[in-house]
Amino acid sequence: MGIISAQQLRTIVQLEDVVIADARGGSDALERYKMAHLPGALFVDLETELSAKSENAADGGRHPLPSPEKFGETLSAKGITSASTVVIYDDKNGANAAARFWWMLKAAGHEKVFVVNGGFSALLDAGFEMTSDIPVIQPFPNGYLIEAWKLPIVKLDDVARAADDKDYLVIDVRENYRYIGQSEPIDLIAGHIPGAVNIPYTSNLNEKGEFLSSSELADKYNQIGGERKLIVHCGSGVTACHTLLALSEAGIPQASLYVGSWSEWSRNDKAIETGDDDQAKIIM
Repeated sequence: MGIISAQQLRTIVQLEDVVIADARGGSDALERYKMAHLPGALFVDLETELSAKSENAADGGRHPLPSPEKFGETLSAKGITSASTVVIYDDKNGANAAARFWWMLKAAGHEKVFVVNGGFSALLDAGFEMTSDIPVIQPFPNGYLIEAWKLPIVKLDDVARAADDKDYLVIDVRENYRYIGQSEPIDLIAGHIPGAVNIPYTSNLNEKGEFLSSSELADKYNQIGGERKLIVHCGSGVTACHTLLALSEAGIPQASLYVGSWSEWSRNDKAIETGDDDQAKIIM
């Protein structure tokens, strides 16, 4: 189980060695965190702590992963040990950086990590009090040692081969208008990877902005993917983790993350498709 309700958090916080992480995104995320967050929650920065940006997004995309060793240093600095129970929330139903942090921890081999269903707004609705007090973090002096990512990751050329392989299914979780090439608000070119199907991450959620049940997610993705090997991507390898979390809840844990995603693909002179003529490729 990787998704918990706000009410379940009330029980979890009674345990020893619980670390709560605020993973809200945006240029003013730190300021919003400073104004109001769960008591004791520490801030996790997507741009500087969950990514290792290069000067050129053509090399790894807009949010490349840090090295496993560097990520271990980040965890140590935040006082997170391998025994810690980590609970993460953001304010975009897991699609800011909560799911990305969840995926990175799981890929590091961390066992006890959860994302709050509905995020910040669900916590407010459940009556959790917020604070502006910044917690004092006690770093883990012995270091959190991570030698390699333990979940599957694919690179640019892997995706190019998989897109033409009937044994694979490449899933693009971006909004449909970006997939069909109607417009592109972030990257340089609009469109999608040839052969990729569009399953927007928002389809993992119900009308309340909460994840569908495990059984609903299992029914959905088993019908779509069948026996094929899944590769998931988005714009820069962040929102894709939202679908990887949904797949894990559905009992499909071995889908691969294409970290570079569209931000890398679209900058490397790769083939690009636009339009929505092939309705079978768009699954809302």
